[in-house]
Amino acid sequence: MAFSLNKVMLIGQLGRDSETRVSPSNVSVTNFSIATENSYKGKDGNWVNETTWHNIVSFNLSDYFKEVLKKGAKVYVEGRIQTDSYTDKEGNKKYSTKIVSDRIIPLDRRGNDTSSSSSSNSSEGESIMPDADAEDLPF
Repeated sequence: MAFSLNKVMLIGQLGRDSETRVSPSNVSVTNFSIATENSYKGKDGNWVNETTWHNIVSFNLSDYFKEVLKKGAKVYVEGRIQTDSYTDKEGNKKYSTKIVSDRIIPLDRRGNDTSSSSSSNSSEGESIMPDADAEDLPF
């Protein structure tokens, strides 16, 4: 039996407010994107900052998360990569990659009491944590 692992951990800032819709099967789906940065030294010796955008999808988030997932908010997201394919109007095969979240931790301290807020992902049954100290992060 072969083992595999599909796990992503990101810290970034939201590029716009999250958007939530309800599916026909009454599942709440929240989409947002976060930007992460990577810095490296270029061939000329100068530092280069590279920004990568990640599309995130979350299921059955509490109202708390819908309120804190606003443009500019800093969050920790843990989940798995999922790539979908589709055919465009011209018949070309296209691919879309997203992160399906299992855990979200808001990292901004905007005076909110977050100790009692939580939500669960009904399809995975895993907890989406509302808040944590830096010591709780896995790195």
